[in-house]
Amino acid sequence: MKITEIPVEGYEKVVRCDDLAHGLTAFISIHDTTLGPALGGIRMWPYALDKEAFTDVNRLAKGMTYKSAVAETGFGGGKAVIIGNPQRDKSEQLLRAMGCFVETLGGRYIAAEDVGMTVADITIVRQETSYVAGLPREMGASGNPAPLTALGVFLGMQTCLDKQLHTDRFAGVRVAVQGCGSVASHLCGHLHAAGAKLILTDVVPEKARRLAERYRARVVAPEKIYQVACDVYAPCALGGTLNDITIPQLKCAIVAGSANNQCLADEHSALLQQRGILYAPDFVINAGGVINIAVEREPEGYREALAVAKVRHIATVLRHIFDLAERQHLDPHRAALWLAKQKLAAAKKHRA
Repeated sequence: MKITEIPVEGYEKVVRCDDLAHGLTAFISIHDTTLGPALGGIRMWPYALDKEAFTDVNRLAKGMTYKSAVAETGFGGGKAVIIGNPQRDKSEQLLRAMGCFVETLGGRYIAAEDVGMTVADITIVRQETSYVAGLPREMGASGNPAPLTALGVFLGMQTCLDKQLHTDRFAGVRVAVQGCGSVASHLCGHLHAAGAKLILTDVVPEKARRLAERYRARVVAPEKIYQVACDVYAPCALGGTLNDITIPQLKCAIVAGSANNQCLADEHSALLQQRGILYAPDFVINAGGVINIAVEREPEGYREALAVAKVRHIATVLRHIFDLAERQHLDPHRAALWLAKQKLAAAKKHRA
């Protein structure tokens, strides 16, 4: 196992692991531990180039810093990515090697599941390191974070309806969901039960079709989702889907979803605002999963009722950010960033 540290301005530690014997090429990025150890998931994805994985892990780690700061989880921001196809390249050897990689950081980074990984995979990683969270319920832990991530997005979406459309009811509201993974599946369940009309897409058509059958939804091709006339566009797949090309195509009043790093750049939130579209900052609305995992790490152990109560608070935080954005003449994303940075600055001042 070869571990290489890569200096990155503004980041505490970024390391690469090459373990050819076990098929592992991975990065771990620790952005900021002012508020506590860096907590963030391990993502496995078939990046075409190593530099794409490197860029992604750093963007995700920074997002985790801000997510945990606003949600007041008591953790800092970090992330890990494994380069590879999770359907083809994943193995017990690879996952255990990833555990050894996590262990080398001595607890500065705590791993959990993310895209391309499951709770079962994290359990294998746990065989080589104790610095893992989001373990199965039968182990006394918090289990799959997807249900509470979805709950937070649903409640945040409801706040957006109230702000933008002056209703908190989903009956007849058209929601276009991009991506049909675990979080999206739970989110669609909430939306369907509340009476929303769903339009779905996924790069794996079968996933969209199965979910559509369950919730009587309409399916469109991935490239068509931006042009769907809807009330809410919900990005629930990979990041960067809000950009110069896609934003002019949107026919919605609200953007609120579970994906990380939805805006390709910070200015894209302002572009949404210019178009009269209300944007729920991703690292605020999708914080349910990290909140759930953070409760698992408390001295008293995991308490589901406490986790749910904290996730429900997302709606209150989002209302505060919308009010803050109006008072300071900012778009919601920049208002949320300002709030996160204020919390980090206060913590650093307190520690000094």
